[in-house]
Amino acid sequence: MALKAFGAECTFASEIDEQAKKIYENNFAIKPQGDITKISRDNIPEHDIICAGFPCQPFSISGKGAGFNDKKRGMLFFEITRIAKHHEPKVILLENVANLETHDEGKSIKRIFKKLKKIGYTPFRQTLNAADFGVPQSRKRLYIIAFHKSLGVSEFCFPVGMSQKVSVKTILEDEKNTINYRINREFTLIEKYEERELTWAKHYIRIGKIGKGRQGERIYSINGCATTQSSTGGGLGGRTGMYYINKHIRKLTPRESARVMGFPDSYKISENVNQAYVQLGNSVVVDVLQHIIKEIVDKLEGVKKND
Repeated sequence: MALKAFGAECTFASEIDEQAKKIYENNFAIKPQGDITKISRDNIPEHDIICAGFPCQPFSISGKGAGFNDKKRGMLFFEITRIAKHHEPKVILLENVANLETHDEGKSIKRIFKKLKKIGYTPFRQTLNAADFGVPQSRKRLYIIAFHKSLGVSEFCFPVGMSQKVSVKTILEDEKNTINYRINREFTLIEKYEERELTWAKHYIRIGKIGKGRQGERIYSINGCATTQSSTGGGLGGRTGMYYINKHIRKLTPRESARVMGFPDSYKISENVNQAYVQLGNSVVVDVLQHIIKEIVDKLEGVKKND
């Protein structure tokens, strides 16, 4: 969706989850192929850009942190390089959890960069927070951009975040559509929480709790950002966080979750609520990608002018 705004056309997609494949096809009229490890590089069309989000769980703080020792998921990065080595696209665009940068004392990211360089690419990386790009969600992710060496790109500047303040209250659905997402449990709000709501820092604002206030039991203000949308996570507020809205507490609806991920309302989400949360939590914020792609386009146009 982010690349389409710049006139790019998708020529191939791969996804192992059957439910995600259906939603992808519903939205883009492209049926993703299955397990990438079983697809020959020769069966993948020529292309200029590879976009990939290799599984984050092996590198996530919330996961076991097995990294490349997670044989099933951690090694999927090398499927990307297998394809890139053969087709030599101009650009590789990757996304993962921010923790990848420090995982295994920095050895994982060094291994990734070493491999990219070995197959002929010049890589760059930076952690960006979606809250800095006009999206009401605190979501820090590591983005890796790699240019083929034939382009001669020696430096790349990632987009600079904006100071614009965007809060959860800007993406809320009509209250009549949210009743089923209310959580009917006793809760407590922090004394003088209204004062805390005024301390905007482009971050979520915690103003209360249910029970002991453990993960999934924390209540946030709609005057701040949403917490990081997740494909997993337990507790009453699992996956979206809980918010105090019109004297009630509730989770975000799937449509609201899609909005804080940067998806327009025209995007078709799963009718299965659980699947919708999983798919959105696994996705990438559209707005952040568009800012990055704008910088990539500018860089490529600069290279073309210098030829």
